[in-house]
Amino acid sequence: MTGVELVAAALAAGASAGLTDTASSAIRDTYAALREAVRRRLAARGEGSARILEASEVEPGVWQAQLSELLSASGADRDEEILATARSLLRDLGVAGSYAGANVVDAREAKGVQVGDHNTQTNTFN
Repeated sequence: MTGVELVAAALAAGASAGLTDTASSAIRDTYAALREAVRRRLAARGEGSARILEASEVEPGVWQAQLSELLSASGADRDEEILATARSLLRDLGVAGSYAGANVVDAREAKGVQVGDHNTQTNTFN
């Protein structure tokens, strides 16, 4: 997942989660922090850029391409604070693939390897 895809996915997921009553305050706070950080980045390019962020929350399909271009042009897709907040939001929302690349495993010629969380394994090597 590229930086643009990550941030765009987090913004979309956060916007839809914010519409439900079941979203926790932590999720709403993380989404607000992400949105504000992205808004500041886009506002530096002009007020019209920041308006596209707002429009993309109302009609995501219509504005997604323009928002993606702006995220890339503004450098939001390379800002470590924005990327970390986006990953955190997607992780908290349980979105699959939200932290793709977080666990990179090279298991060539390995024996008895498990990848994942909460695994149990017993190995006997001769």
